[in-house]
Amino acid sequence: PTPVGIVGLPNIGKSTLFNALAQKSLAQAENFPFCTIEPNVAPICLPDPHLEPLGTLAHSDTVTPARLEFIDVAGLVKGASRGEGLGNKFLGTIRECDAICHVVRGFEDERVVHV
Repeated sequence: PTPVGIVGLPNIGKSTLFNALAQKSLAQAENFPFCTIEPNVAPICLPDPHLEPLGTLAHSDTVTPARLEFIDVAGLVKGASRGEGLGNKFLGTIRECDAICHVVRGFEDERVVHV
């Protein structure tokens, strides 16, 4: 599978998005910074309505959908590029990804800690 890193600032919904994509609660999603320390990983098959008809047309024995491996990465903080905090671990995880999904905060809520 193709590894895709989900990145962004702490407490913006990365783990919530990860759980929604995985369709189960794999990552802890809490209202405090740095809830995610170790990356969470979930392989996810991509639905394709054209796959079965193409498999039938080609007389394929098996039909295998494309898969992405989503990785819920710990939140970015100031100084991460210099290795501060979880910066080195963050950069190592990102280095292994083929794609990056950058999540940004698009809401205001006084009950959600904003770092």
